[in-house]
Amino acid sequence: MNPTIPLNYYILLSTLLFTIGVLGVLFRRNAIIIFMCIELMLNAVNLLLVAFSSYHSDPAGQIFVFFIMAVAAAEVSVGLAILTMIYRNTNSTDINFLNKLKW
Repeated sequence: MNPTIPLNYYILLSTLLFTIGVLGVLFRRNAIIIFMCIELMLNAVNLLLVAFSSYHSDPAGQIFVFFIMAVAAAEVSVGLAILTMIYRNTNSTDINFLNKLKW
């Protein structure tokens, strides 16, 4: 970690990224954009883990980030496969349109 950049800046940036992600999930209706916003929230958490890990000189947080990235990659691959099948059946990625798939 660069000692010239205070930890507060990392916290502020991570909070901003996480807030943008939450707002994107809440207000957007496109499934692809919602997936991107979820990834943005995960990356905000990863940034905080790396910043605190480096600040405390403990590599456990940085190792944990690799596990989060692996789970996020698996989530994206499964999510995009599901989204592809939904698009093939409905010709739309709009979340509101998926209510018609209910019984």
